Amino acid sequence: MNKKPHILVVEDEVTIRTGLVDVLLFHGYDVTSAEDGTSGLEHALTGRFDLILLDIMLPGMNGFDVCNAIRDVDKEQPIIILTAKASDEDIVRGLRLGADDYVAKPFSVEQLVLRIAAVIRRTYTHAVEEIVLREKGHADIVIDTQNLAGKREDEIIHFTRREMEILAYLHAHRERPVPRDELLTEVWGYAKNLDIETRTVDIHIAKLRGKLERNSKNPVHLITVRGAGYRLISR
Repeated sequence: MNKKPHILVVEDEVTIRTGLVDVLLFHGYDVTSAEDGTSGLEHALTGRFDLILLDIMLPGMNGFDVCNAIRDVDKEQPIIILTAKASDEDIVRGLRLGADDYVAKPFSVEQLVLRIAAVIRRTYTHAVEEIVLREKGHADIVIDTQNLAGKREDEIIHFTRREMEILAYLHAHRERPVPRDELLTEVWGYAKNLDIETRTVDIHIAKLRGKLERNSKNPVHLITVRGAGYRLISR
């Protein structure tokens, strides 16, 4: 018998937490819940979860700090953050700390379940072990996809699992720009033509540029092709 995916729900509002647990159980997931950031982090670091559904506004320890603490020890743990509203500041901060995706409250149950299923379903696997980014007059960036790390001279660059999946997919299709919707389908696992409004791709690209580019406003490794998508200039 296949093991059910196990989800950790960290949410302080009783009605929302209870509703999330009921919905996830109904859709066939095993669920553990926590009502504050401190206990949520303890569960996250001592258990094995296929996904963590993490509210931002939490007592004891907010969701940003929980996410950051998880990423300090586990770069691969899938995390979706819940924001009280579609605040650009909260969304950008959460994704920059390493969340895979976000859902803004109030949300529809159907959309939430689709986003959870998409994050859990890892449709893209690394087809290459090493990616090399070159820039004339500067040191190469050598990226080890298996260990989620890159190196530029003596500088070590750390990546989350999602960031590495983006790089690996762009590298595999480096002869052309990759549209944003294609990344949502192939890397995040969203169904094609799924009508979901999300900035998660754009924010992850901005994060990657911050790690790879000497000047994020004038990228040479991860470029935007207007009207076509993103392209990785790699060996």
